[in-house]
This record gives sequence, C-alpha cells and structure tokens, in this order.
Amino acid sequence: MHLFVRYFYLTLLLSSSLIVKAQPFSKEIKEFARMDSLQAPVRNGILLIGSSSFTMWKDVQQWFPEHRIINRAFGGSTLLDQIRYVDQVVAPYHPLQVVIYCGENDIALSSSVTADTVLYRFRLLHGMIRDRFPSTRISFVSIKPSPSRVAFLPTVRQANDKIESFCQTEPKTDFINVFSSMLHADGSCMEDLFLSDRLHMNEKGYRIWQSIMKPYLLSTQLP
Repeated sequence: MHLFVRYFYLTLLLSSSLIVKAQPFSKEIKEFARMDSLQAPVRNGILLIGSSSFTMWKDVQQWFPEHRIINRAFGGSTLLDQIRYVDQVVAPYHPLQVVIYCGENDIALSSSVTADTVLYRFRLLHGMIRDRFPSTRISFVSIKPSPSRVAFLPTVRQANDKIESFCQTEPKTDFINVFSSMLHADGSCMEDLFLSDRLHMNEKGYRIWQSIMKPYLLSTQLP
C-alpha cells in the first residue's frame, strides 16, 4: 500500500482520539518554539522526544558530552501526543537520530489501552518520522517498570516485546532495553532507582539508562 494511503487510513482510525482534547501541551510546544527563536536549533543531532522520564533529564547533555543532544520531551505526554506534534518536536531539527521514550502514560491513563494499542501508536509515529526523514535512525527506549505502576507491568512487558519485534524488522531502528536492568532477579521493581513518587527516576536510575543507551547513540561532533 502506498505510504500516503496507509497513513490516510491509520489517521482515520486515530482521528477520534486525536481531537478529544483541544490542543493539550500547547504551552510546552510554544516554549520549544520560543527557545528555537532565541537560538537556531541544532541539525544532525540526537533528538530526545517523549514523556517525563526524558523531560526531567535536564542535564542529559552532560551525561553524553560527546554527542549533540536536543531534548524536546514534554511530561505527561502519550504516543498520541507525539503523533499530534511530530511537525513541531521532530521536523524542525532534521535529526541524525530520534530517541523515543513514550508509551508508559498511554497504558496508565486508560484501561482500554492494550499492548497492541501501544504498538499501533508507535508504528504510526515511527512511520511519520521515517516518511519525513528516511535516513534518520529511530531508537525506542523500552517502557520502564515503575513501582507506582506495578499493576500495569504485564501490559508493559507485552508492549515492550511487541515493539522490540517490530523494531527488529525495520531498517535503521533500535529497541533499547532498559526494562530488564531495572528489575531484581525475582522480577520486582528496583525501588532505589526512583524518587519518592516511585514514578520518576533518581540519578541511580539515569546512570543505568546512560550505560545502556550510550552504545546505541550515533556519533555526532560537538561544535
């Protein structure tokens, strides 16, 4: 099926979900535009998009000093929000690589969201990015096991497995598994990786992410 036709049908299926709210996160998107107006956005860097686990990694550039990092994640967002704003948070930067952390909120915010729903949304986002930037590498960081959301772990595991399988079939696409390294041997969540809210990570959690993500990041030259 032609790419445009495929997107047309996928968009029709998603349309009711995309227009439920009137432009959520518009404040965050406007702030990104303001920042870019003050300083021209870096091109051919590594772009981070997604939800609060990236948003709160405010010093991420210092964790990867040999790379050009652009962080355009916005907290509370779902994959549907990334789809809605792909032209605002991806297109302006012409990234060499897009690293995505998203999907956790999709699962937690609605009991109707299944692992297949998350996969479907990620595949649409992946296709939209690939359509705009055919040579860009797309890397998905697995949904993490948050102690405050332990009830959703079965769905998280299934979604991660499905997305990993999809990534293995796509060129220039990675699945970065942080999930397994954030669990004890008995499969329980490592509480000491998280802040008191048991949802967002502390420095120890980000240290694990850094060590796992680093080999996947493409080489970029800092100015």
